[in-house]
Amino acid sequence: MKVMVVGGGAREHTLTWKLSRSKKVKEIYVAPGNAGTAQIAINLDISPTNLDALARAAKDNKVDLVVVGPESPLAAGIVDKLQSLGIPAFGPTKEGALIESSKVFAKRLMHKYGIPCAKDAVFSSFKEAEAYIKKQSIPLVIKADGLAAGKGAIVAQSRDEALKALYDIMEKRVFGDAGNQVLVEECLVGRETSLLAFTDGKTVVPMVSARDYKRVFDKDMGPNTGGMGCYSPSGFLDKESSNKAIKTIVEPVVKAMAKEGKPYKGVLYTGLMLTAEGPKVLEFNARFGDPETQVQLPLLKSDLVDMMMSVIDGNLARTKVEWDSGACVGVVMASGGYPSNYKQGFPITGLDRIDSDMLVFHAGTKLDGGKICTAGGRVLTVVAAGKTVAEARERVYLNLPCISFEGCHYRKDIAAEEE
Repeated sequence: MKVMVVGGGAREHTLTWKLSRSKKVKEIYVAPGNAGTAQIAINLDISPTNLDALARAAKDNKVDLVVVGPESPLAAGIVDKLQSLGIPAFGPTKEGALIESSKVFAKRLMHKYGIPCAKDAVFSSFKEAEAYIKKQSIPLVIKADGLAAGKGAIVAQSRDEALKALYDIMEKRVFGDAGNQVLVEECLVGRETSLLAFTDGKTVVPMVSARDYKRVFDKDMGPNTGGMGCYSPSGFLDKESSNKAIKTIVEPVVKAMAKEGKPYKGVLYTGLMLTAEGPKVLEFNARFGDPETQVQLPLLKSDLVDMMMSVIDGNLARTKVEWDSGACVGVVMASGGYPSNYKQGFPITGLDRIDSDMLVFHAGTKLDGGKICTAGGRVLTVVAAGKTVAEARERVYLNLPCISFEGCHYRKDIAAEEE
């Protein structure tokens, strides 16, 4: 098969790496890719949101399967476009992707079908939202309705912080049209974890659990980012909690989407808060997680191509899925200043000095005169495997100091609670 992966982050490098290990795959294209994907695939200089160019490349290169990584092309309808051309694509349609591209849609769906989640109020007027916030108890969560690159949810610990978040979203328009509507939510208390599952619109097959870290600094300090590290399996999500979340959240939402005439196929990412009342939804994403993918796919023993084709063909119930019994820990190396302003274009050294069985997935990297240089905020995800989370954690932190670039920083406490 010829496969095309859409996207250029560490998630897409991981997908490319995993797909390249399938005996069914002979050639992989990545649009646009990065310096890491360039080592194992053919990079195409196409933006993930240029749907016409992506479709043309898939057709011209006689691609048998397109795997969509980021949320933006899914929300724009890339899967619908490819399907209309007879090209199999892994990911939800534009209607299915509403579960992520509109937080208001997702919340209304959850309320309608009794899926446990935070209490909330929706506003399209800044003044009305401002008045509401002034009457609520703190903390609150302020969310932009649309896509905001993982940064559209602000946990406000004071009323001033909540009002500033509201002003930034609705008046300053820091997330553009994503801020046309906002949700003001109660702040759920408990332990946060991620539950991802393959689904063909009928059957749900959960992945091994994972726990990611959103904030930029140790001890969950500083602003939210796209994710600074992750480990799998999550010690928080035991079998009982996982089964409960599947039965009360994931399966009901897949059925709800089908009932609403928006059948959902692909990977459904559920951000969970494990509260005293049981698992509740923080958010849904319409694709593989980042950085979750970097620690989950190394543990997948089954052929990823088989998984994806069974989802597309609606045969997931007949597909066997096997996971390794070990663990993975991944730590993101970021540019100085991320997630705010940062400089790029710095050479990355030491990639050849780490242990040979370590995995390094590239995100913000590019080739410049044969050298690998930084080209983004999150630059690399460095991943170690082990029999236990503690063993994998020890190995990743032994290897991280080998790699360096100007201004690089990373969290020192990923998976620390598992020791």
